[in-house]
Amino acid sequence: MIQHPAPVNLVVSSGEPAGIGPEVSIVAAIDFLKEQPAATITLLGDPGLLQPSNIPRDLLGRLKVESIALSAPVTPGKLNPANGQYVLDILNTATQACLEGCFDAMVTAPLQKSVINDGLDSGEGLFTGHTEHLAKLCGKEHVVMMLCATLPSGFLGLQKSRDLRVALVTTHLPLKDVASALTYQHILETIQIVHHDLRTRFGIVNPVIRVAGVNPHAGESGYLGREEIEIIAPAIEAAKDAGIRVSGPYPGDTMFDASALNTVDGFIAMYHDQGLAPFKFVSFGGGVNVTLGLPIIRTSVDHGTALGLAGKGLADSGSMLEALRLAYQLVVHSKLAKT
Repeated sequence: MIQHPAPVNLVVSSGEPAGIGPEVSIVAAIDFLKEQPAATITLLGDPGLLQPSNIPRDLLGRLKVESIALSAPVTPGKLNPANGQYVLDILNTATQACLEGCFDAMVTAPLQKSVINDGLDSGEGLFTGHTEHLAKLCGKEHVVMMLCATLPSGFLGLQKSRDLRVALVTTHLPLKDVASALTYQHILETIQIVHHDLRTRFGIVNPVIRVAGVNPHAGESGYLGREEIEIIAPAIEAAKDAGIRVSGPYPGDTMFDASALNTVDGFIAMYHDQGLAPFKFVSFGGGVNVTLGLPIIRTSVDHGTALGLAGKGLADSGSMLEALRLAYQLVVHSKLAKT
């Protein structure tokens, strides 16, 4: 864990109130503050859902709750579209506060997209996820979703623990729409954003990046599709010409070979399940979602609302704790990069 003398001020949006978000936010915040004496955390949400118990006396001034009232009563595990706007309110409040410099980074608990969409007016547009919504709030046309996890020493022959980072060119799209969404410019910008944030926020001086193809066998020299030849490879070559250490396109089923884990700092997949299926298989539920390309730092858990566990005291707060840890590290690296 990186230590830094300057205080780091984090804000947490507690997510879907009927899910495990409020519970894991509280538990992870307490555990994290015990680790980091230079940090403070503000939990956003209804005070009735965010009542920390058994807080050590020395944490009382560093764990705060900022009240945002529910729209309707909550029953754990039972979704209510009446609270869709409440979830958006806490997310929007956290984002705006970070944009204004009130907090160094935001960490988001899981939400339920269907509840938000069911609760929105028809003219407000579809809510497709945190990543897309944050891009809109921050005025960014292109941001990148990346999942991070630390793989332990010995796993798949690793000589030492190693961070696995998987970024996506497209996010929440039906599979039938992926190929048409891939453009030379979008892929090039994705590589550039990943490279930039690995340097400035992760502290990697000269990151190594791998990029996947979209077709089986990366198109098999054009016999299984020409996207690799006409779009993906030219974008990779342009990034190389700009001095980025990037290679590909690799077949999706071999890009994540064990030997690459020792040398590659970031993998870029073309679509959601191509990147996240292998990532979640090896991350043991400890993954963290990071949005790259924003003017603010945002991390999140890599799991859903887990309605079946809500209110039972069974939820695992490990991913939220890792999200807080990574947010802290990104803040530290960002501050050091500016000095």
